[in-house]
Amino acid sequence: MKAEIAVVGSANLDLVVDVVQVPLVGETVLGGDLRRIPGGKGANQAVAAVRLGRRVAMIGRVGDDAAGHDLRTSLESDGIDTTHLLSTRGTPSGIAFIAVQSDGDNSIVVSPGANARLSVDDLIAAGPTLESAAVTLLQLEVPLDVVTAAARTAHGTVILNPAPAPPGGLPDTLLAHTDVLVPNQTELAALAGFDGPVDPSTAIGLARSLPCGSVVVTLGADGALVVDHTDVVHIRAPVVTPVDTTAAGDSFCGALADALFRGETLTAAAEWAVRVGAATTQRAGAQPSIPTPSEVEQLLG
Repeated sequence: MKAEIAVVGSANLDLVVDVVQVPLVGETVLGGDLRRIPGGKGANQAVAAVRLGRRVAMIGRVGDDAAGHDLRTSLESDGIDTTHLLSTRGTPSGIAFIAVQSDGDNSIVVSPGANARLSVDDLIAAGPTLESAAVTLLQLEVPLDVVTAAARTAHGTVILNPAPAPPGGLPDTLLAHTDVLVPNQTELAALAGFDGPVDPSTAIGLARSLPCGSVVVTLGADGALVVDHTDVVHIRAPVVTPVDTTAAGDSFCGALADALFRGETLTAAAEWAVRVGAATTQRAGAQPSIPTPSEVEQLLG
């Protein structure tokens, strides 16, 4: 069956350690036992969409190592089409080193590995999948020229999560082919070239300065802002005590894609995405924390 949602992005093995507080520069802290968890922004968003009931195809690269085998097997166990998740000879899979604080916040260092080898030629080979998908999800843990090519190739709604945000901003060509941009406050400031704190009122002006379609700014515990050229809606988040925020933003993006595929308005889709993101923070780990629709209701009470 054809995929309803195509995801072009990264697959990483997350190496996770719980700490009381992430270390400062030059500081050493003791942590808990090491956990090895499937992750990567692209793979996380694919898992989020498939657990919410969508048919999903993953386009990316893993290494020809044990981690690559485990990442592929994990995605396939969720029912994700990995036809275009390619193995890269002589290259390690992407790895993320994650320290999770006791309050649920985290600090992450990513070694891209095979993710950095995804090419425009790979996108050309996956062209029919991108052309037939109703929604395409993109992030920035794979090369920027590949992301731009994917946005131009996709025939459906293009959602871009600009993470990690490049310091020089994004090319107008990519933004022009983006229907919904989903940055957090830090990423929005970087894209708009703004040096200062971003509160909700500042975010509105920055979002409208970008040459793309609509912008949904994620605000963490404060929910999200839906901004287009005429309207602004502030969606409040459920009040929760987070256990681990690692995949909350990725779950948000997967849920947004799910709801837009189902024909919801952008505001309604963002309301659903806020709930899914909040539910994700109630469990530890990246992909293990991503909920099904019934689990969203159970976790939020």
